[in-house]
Amino acid sequence: RLHSPMYFFLSHMSLVDFCYSTVVIPKLLENLVAEDRTISFTGCIMQFFFACLFVVTETFMFAVMAYDWFVAVCNPILYTVVMSQKLCSLLVGASYSWAMVCSLTLTYFLLELSFRGNNVINKFVCEHAAIVAVSSSDPIGQQIILVSATFNEISSLMIILTSYVFIFITIMKMPSTGGHYKAFSTCASHLTAITIFHGTILFLYCVPNSKGSWVMVKGGSVFYTVVIPMLNPLIYSLRNKDVKESVKRLIKAKLLNQC
Repeated sequence: RLHSPMYFFLSHMSLVDFCYSTVVIPKLLENLVAEDRTISFTGCIMQFFFACLFVVTETFMFAVMAYDWFVAVCNPILYTVVMSQKLCSLLVGASYSWAMVCSLTLTYFLLELSFRGNNVINKFVCEHAAIVAVSSSDPIGQQIILVSATFNEISSLMIILTSYVFIFITIMKMPSTGGHYKAFSTCASHLTAITIFHGTILFLYCVPNSKGSWVMVKGGSVFYTVVIPMLNPLIYSLRNKDVKESVKRLIKAKLLNQC
């Protein structure tokens, strides 16, 4: 029952969250316990590259999952035909590919910056704004990341909002109240994860005035680098009946084998 497009997308979402946490958290933990908190320029650039790659991938994975919900709710009869394995692989591949393009582009502009001596990054992770802030050259990359982040957010949110408008219209046309509750309950986990993730990204990268307070920026960074990857599995698993039933059957099977 778990071999369906929805769980295929969830598996990639989990992979992206795991990889992103792996890029950020080890260095964060090291900085908390070690006196030497330095990082090489190469290490900083590599951390930014992979962090950017996985964040942009997750941004469009949410859009892909919204489209999947749209087809499942609005066109359930043709769902298996429309959401073929080929299309699912294409959508996931496109998310990774576009994320790679964005990450390479932004990393290129960072490599064009010049730095003098030792620099102190006022954050626990090598983000674009933090690296540009210690550069001694013209920070044209700051405008580039604002445009890039805004484009990614608007395009992905347009797909999500359009999908959910049609989903809402379809749900309201259902005759039974029970059908309304079941459909809304199914979409609730996805909407919760989207609200948390996109709300944080919009605040940090698409609102220019938000960078005025480094304390708030650091707090937001901790939220989407540590808290969100931890919350996503809980949000999707605890609210998903199929996952809970599969876990219960797995536990029962193991207990019976031991007996």
